[in-house]
Amino acid sequence: MPKISLKGEQMPASPIRKLTPFADKAKLEGKKVYHLNIGQPDIETPQGMLDAIHKSNFKVWAYTASEGTLSYRQKLSEYYNKLGYNITPQNIIVTTGGSEAITIAMMTCLNPGDEVIIPEPFYANYNGFACQSDIVVKPILSYIENGFALPAIADFEKLITEKTKAIIICNPNNPTGYLYSKEELEELKKLCLKHDLYLFSDEAYREFCYDGREFVSPMHLEGLDENVIVMDTVSKRYSACGARLGCLITKNEAVLKTALKFAQARLSPGMLEQIAGEAAVDTPDSYFEAVNKEYTYRRDVLVNALNKMEGVYCPNPGGAFYVVARFPIDNADKFCQWMLEEFSHDNQTVMMAPATGFYSTNGAGSNEVRMAYVLNGNDLQNAMICLEKALVEYSGRTVESDKLKVESL
Repeated sequence: MPKISLKGEQMPASPIRKLTPFADKAKLEGKKVYHLNIGQPDIETPQGMLDAIHKSNFKVWAYTASEGTLSYRQKLSEYYNKLGYNITPQNIIVTTGGSEAITIAMMTCLNPGDEVIIPEPFYANYNGFACQSDIVVKPILSYIENGFALPAIADFEKLITEKTKAIIICNPNNPTGYLYSKEELEELKKLCLKHDLYLFSDEAYREFCYDGREFVSPMHLEGLDENVIVMDTVSKRYSACGARLGCLITKNEAVLKTALKFAQARLSPGMLEQIAGEAAVDTPDSYFEAVNKEYTYRRDVLVNALNKMEGVYCPNPGGAFYVVARFPIDNADKFCQWMLEEFSHDNQTVMMAPATGFYSTNGAGSNEVRMAYVLNGNDLQNAMICLEKALVEYSGRTVESDKLKVESL
């Protein structure tokens, strides 16, 4: 029998989706499953995007330019320039989702065997993208005790070798919800300039910042134009995950020229998605104000409920729509599967993502779980009731002397 490729064997499975068969079985048994495992918002997609699709009128569903249509890139540059990025349409390559932007950035900037440093826990699929691109992830631990703040620059320095070519940040962060400050980004800037590193900035959750906190991009930092590559998507901003429309942005001409070759190899991004994407840029501020208010409410419901549970600690995130919480359990993977296979309260249960899948360091996150607060407040409250009951019933519960007390960020 022909053998599977070594890369195929090394490619990691998604920790976000790996429990899906157990959730499906629970539903067949008649249980209601509250999905907190995946960042699929229930917020409605802006009407302008949907209208643009319904009103589209073309006779041939044709290829678009490999870098994306000029009209869409012009609209995107308007959006980014309102944020102070100071770019032109020529600084943008449209991609089929943020995922492709990340893989193109990796393949453009790193050679096989090169290393990229990523604060962990990090978006699990970075491991898969690195595997596809034949590069090595060097994780650097952040800690729940300080809300998963950026690790000390001295710790970054310890990891840098002649193979190190880039640092990846996700801001606001998936899975922790941490929002990096300008001071933290300035420190990263100095590090990247000192060691001539790329700084990849995954900004999928840019619009989701809470409590009046300011979003800062590496694109706002002076003197870093040749180093910064922004990777973005419409998925979360417009609750349009199925559109598979993203982009890569940089002012580095050599990166743009090379990235375009990878874009040409996959031919072109979708035409209809870009039509919807153009309309999305005109989404009124009132939409985002309402969404921000709703997510702030959901965050507060979730975080407050978690921190009232015995033995549970959850930092208060400044952005995105995720939390990583520490539970008094022996094994997060086992616990999350047990929740779906064996537990129910009033014929209800909760699906979560074990945090182990968001770490590369062996053993890290073994008692942590990621949850996405993408459900309405009533469902979140019911999910938290289920979870509290489950933690009491679970046989692998551990005894903790005191719940960690730190000031929430």
